[in-house]
Amino acid sequence: MIPGGFWLGTTLTQRILLIGSCLTVIITELLNSAIEAVVDRTGKEYHDLSQKAKDLGSAAVLVSLIFVIVTWGLIIYDRFS
Repeated sequence: MIPGGFWLGTTLTQRILLIGSCLTVIITELLNSAIEAVVDRTGKEYHDLSQKAKDLGSAAVLVSLIFVIVTWGLIIYDRFS
């Protein structure tokens, strides 16, 4: 998707938004994986806070994916309309 951001964006701002939104997903996913690794390291038994930490990490990834969809959708609409 990053090479597509260079092609799709017509201005520097659009290119930064397209590429930056993709990088945001990667960064958020790495942080989510780190949170899950720490929670799993402390123990495999079920705990409400452990589950909440994992759920919030997954929610952060979902929000970043929604940000990508909205950003790309708006710029694609602007480009081809």
